[in-house]
Amino acid sequence: MNEQAALKAIAEPRRRELLTLLRDQGTMSVGEMSKRVSVTQQAVSLHLKMLEEAGLVEARKEGTRHLYAIRIGGFQPVQDFVSSFWADQLAALKESAEKE
Repeated sequence: MNEQAALKAIAEPRRRELLTLLRDQGTMSVGEMSKRVSVTQQAVSLHLKMLEEAGLVEARKEGTRHLYAIRIGGFQPVQDFVSSFWADQLAALKESAEKE
């Protein structure tokens, strides 16, 4: 897993909607998510597969149901990538303030 795969996965609005749903509701089945976002189960499954491959969600099987949850630590590469820009900006701001 790397930040590029994660960023690509979360670039799609429907996948962000599914991630938000999992964040707010916790572990859910494909069918439950499908009903909540008004998208077919097949489409939800495809989105979740990409999120899983990017390391952002994890799946487990319970009987015939596939359950998905946010993967703890999965967003760390994205956070590290975005934080690197903040660090650069803060350093530049500090340098600018010290010159004045």
